[in-house]
Amino acid sequence: MRPPAPRPGPGGRVTPVSADPYRDWLRQRLSAELGVREADLAVQGAVQRRGWTAVRTLGPRDVIAVLQDVYSQMRENFGDARADKWLEGTTLDLAKFAESVPVPAQPTAPGPIAPAPSPVKWGRRAHDLPLLLARSHAEIASRSLGAIRTNPDLLSLERAAEWDVQATQAEVRRWETEEMLSKLRADHARIEVADQVAAAVAQGELLRLTVQELEEASRSGQVVSPQLAHSRLMVTQTRAFLEAFTPLIDLEDADTPLTMLELDLSNARFSLGVPLHPNVLRARHALNYAQWQAGEAGEASPQVMQAHHNLHLAQAEAQAQLDATLNAARTHQATLRQLAAQVETLERRALQLTQLGGDPLSLARVRLEWRQVRTAARVQAHRLEEAVRLLEALVSEN
Repeated sequence: MRPPAPRPGPGGRVTPVSADPYRDWLRQRLSAELGVREADLAVQGAVQRRGWTAVRTLGPRDVIAVLQDVYSQMRENFGDARADKWLEGTTLDLAKFAESVPVPAQPTAPGPIAPAPSPVKWGRRAHDLPLLLARSHAEIASRSLGAIRTNPDLLSLERAAEWDVQATQAEVRRWETEEMLSKLRADHARIEVADQVAAAVAQGELLRLTVQELEEASRSGQVVSPQLAHSRLMVTQTRAFLEAFTPLIDLEDADTPLTMLELDLSNARFSLGVPLHPNVLRARHALNYAQWQAGEAGEASPQVMQAHHNLHLAQAEAQAQLDATLNAARTHQATLRQLAAQVETLERRALQLTQLGGDPLSLARVRLEWRQVRTAARVQAHRLEEAVRLLEALVSEN
């Protein structure tokens, strides 16, 4: 395949375009910090560890992965403070670079668009259809880029076509992420229901012991009729709940260890979530296309001015979505830590009661509270994992 066509540079000069601009950018940044030889070794090592081909064209998510490797090495050699400062500054610069340079795309070979599904039957899952559509759009965009590169009359449209390819690929990634999250949420819901059933079992045991105690008090002449009637009613309701839901779950799921994700949610790499957002990439493609259509009118064209405005709106919306996801993840993380500490405290209390021969009713109360707090912690852990997986899908290479 021929190299990308030259493009006008500053002052109208024609400058060659790199076939791998993100690799070149990475080498330049690492060379300034590590030296040319060490920079090349760092890139080669990251490529080999991940099983990438030596000729793989790097994108911004690939660069993030390499930066993480170098960051770990810098922490050992220079300490956390310098490594943290370097990683934050470099990542923010990468996000700026990603706003102006699309990932070089390879056009798709001629032939039928794959996959070419048979007519869709009614009842197919709703998110399957947008994913099929997104994959078709991505393949069409890639083929259009190939056609543009082979037509001298359309070479000036190549940059817009590259943004189109990147935008359509991001849309595919969006729907693949939604499919992944849908499966993850289903798994989480299954375990959360098991937690609820386990808590109901513990509540049933506490109610059984409470009824026994109240019955003994009633026989001794104490006036406990209202409390006894209420406890018996609660026993009936709890039993009905367990009869309905116990057959639907595996109670052992409730004993699955809590997922305690330790992640630095202030990491600058999440800033890439804005320039790599599908809506931002789509708006950037629209801007480049408007600039091509405007011709000599350039930035003064009303279409170009509107495209700039739409790009700013898309960036603001993507930033708001990113901030909301990060803030939600931070809230879940903080709440989870508090609840996990309570779980450990209740576990110690239950152990002490058992060792000291505490009465069954007191032990049942502690076990119910432990189940309830653990259930709440699980919900926070699951919401945190879902938020983190969404964030990782925006900026990670996998």
